[in-house]
Amino acid sequence: MPRIDAANDTQTVITTFECSPGTCADLLDALKSAYAEFISQQTGFIAAGLHVNDAQTRIANYSQWQRREDFQAMLRSEEMRKRNREIAGMCTRFEPVMYDVVGVF
Repeated sequence: MPRIDAANDTQTVITTFECSPGTCADLLDALKSAYAEFISQQTGFIAAGLHVNDAQTRIANYSQWQRREDFQAMLRSEEMRKRNREIAGMCTRFEPVMYDVVGVF
């Protein structure tokens, strides 16, 4: 389970996906599969959460990693590159961005 804490020395990644209501369920299935079968087993993975808006046009993904390099290694793997090509076909755009937690209220 993700732990949001400014004192943690972890890498936070928030990825947003833009999709249509017609592709949202398929995209969610692909993301859940990627986490269950591959991402969650990678070195440095801590936890993740998937969120979908009520219009089913956006998906947000929050993930935590031990180190920035762990996340980057997962992204650069052949398996994830293949999955990301499939995911890209189900959305108009997606963008992973690395963040540091600076405050929790």
